[in-house]
Amino acid sequence: MDFNLREILAAFMVLFAIIDIPGSIPIIIDIKSRVGIVHPIRVTIASFLILCAFLFIGTPLLGVFGVDISSFAIAGSFIIFLIAMEMILGIELFKQDAHGSGSVFPIAFPLIAGAGSITTILSIKAEYSTVNIFIALLLNMVIIYLVLRLTSLFERILGKSGLSILKKVFGVILLSIAIKLFLSNTGITLINAK
Repeated sequence: MDFNLREILAAFMVLFAIIDIPGSIPIIIDIKSRVGIVHPIRVTIASFLILCAFLFIGTPLLGVFGVDISSFAIAGSFIIFLIAMEMILGIELFKQDAHGSGSVFPIAFPLIAGAGSITTILSIKAEYSTVNIFIALLLNMVIIYLVLRLTSLFERILGKSGLSILKKVFGVILLSIAIKLFLSNTGITLINAK
């Protein structure tokens, strides 16, 4: 056991920035408006289990399916791209059933436990002890749960028009993230036009 407070804090900050749960609030509210209800505890547990699986057995797990991290990230970029298109165009591509499947897909995966956070988990294992990353992950899950519990409060504060504007803006941002994730994992580089 190599418990280290500095490592916990560093891993926490890296994961918090990558997961970006505050930035996902408009997306979560949009999914909630279509599904009807998002179960904070279900989303948190599903996200935690996915990320823990990759923390402890990530690379071998992908290896079983013959998938590398880049391929996994590209697949995640397509899902993020489609979520962004839903937000920007106001269409429904992911059909949700009445039992709140939106709690796990696409919120827990790929929004929270997506290609970025999974890749980060696998990357920081080279720098930090597994127990410290696990504690940092647990702390992030507490914040995710609290944010998910407070989405109704954010809905009331922003109102319908505020949510509509935020949805479009974050849709464009999400679209940009999807494109960046795709390009960085395919090795395609764009030349800046001058």
